[in-house]
Amino acid sequence: MKILGIESSCDETAAAVVENGKHIISSVVATQIPFHTMYNGVVPEIASRKHTEWILPVVKQALSEAELTIRDIDGIAVTNSPGLMGSLLVGLTFAKTLAWSIDAPFIAVNHMLAHLYAAHINEEIPYPYLGLLVSGGHSIICRVSGFDQIEILGTTIDDAVGEAFDKVAKFYNFGYPGGVAIDKLAREGNPAAASFPMPSLHKGGHEYDVSYSGLKTAVINQIDQFWNPAFEKTPQHIAAAFQETAVRILLSRLLKAVRDTGLTTIVAGGGVAANSRLRELLASEKNLRCIFPPLKLCGDNGAMIAGIGYHYLVRGDRSPWSIGASARVQGFRKSGRPS
Repeated sequence: MKILGIESSCDETAAAVVENGKHIISSVVATQIPFHTMYNGVVPEIASRKHTEWILPVVKQALSEAELTIRDIDGIAVTNSPGLMGSLLVGLTFAKTLAWSIDAPFIAVNHMLAHLYAAHINEEIPYPYLGLLVSGGHSIICRVSGFDQIEILGTTIDDAVGEAFDKVAKFYNFGYPGGVAIDKLAREGNPAAASFPMPSLHKGGHEYDVSYSGLKTAVINQIDQFWNPAFEKTPQHIAAAFQETAVRILLSRLLKAVRDTGLTTIVAGGGVAANSRLRELLASEKNLRCIFPPLKLCGDNGAMIAGIGYHYLVRGDRSPWSIGASARVQGFRKSGRPS
């Protein structure tokens, strides 16, 4: 069963053809980074206009590289949440129209679930496991019981981890995208150059939640207070010290969830899943099986949309033509400490 997946939630226009949820026949991603670099962040109006301009040629290229015509497609999957509303509507409207015109099964999917599914394309991963969804807009630790069954254990109470990377990079003019720029700089720096604070969230239902607002403030406005005077204040050292603290905040909550749930398989997804230090530290946990998608599947892409869309469509699910887009995550359950 060949599924065409379309993704336009932020600043990548992407389309892919995936067979039976596993075999990537083609995958095309058109990035808008050059158009947003001067602003050090995504400009929603520019993003939606570029999606409108690019979506047809990107889909055509995906079909061409797969050596297929649109009539060879068995179903169409598209992102309808979460993301930038204008960008989502471009992809959703295009996918609806295309599916209707060829009388193909159509499904709208949550692209955060698709980020978790990305690792399944190359590996067989049994359920349940702990999911780590980390991106510019989300930091989620969850129990995953099926491709569309997740229970949120912890999330951010303010900035997402990727958002903190972007804001620190913007303030220090490290480059854009911020996560990539900091990761690259950090490889030449020493994380011992500063001892930035880590939040303590042990009250109420926050034991798996993360917070990055305080770390961001410390790095941007209070760096002298936490700086080790033995080190010169270089971009490389700032990046390394910030990245180390940001990653260890995530790991402190994630490893607590491991202890409390007894689940020893961790699957990561989202743009920050490409971070080299996060991968290194998780790989060092010898008692855990830590699975990351290939780097090309960490960012937004059509392959993960087509992959998870296949499972919905095989199950018989269909989205109504009236379905809309949502800028926020919907339909996830939040729990306290798992039993």
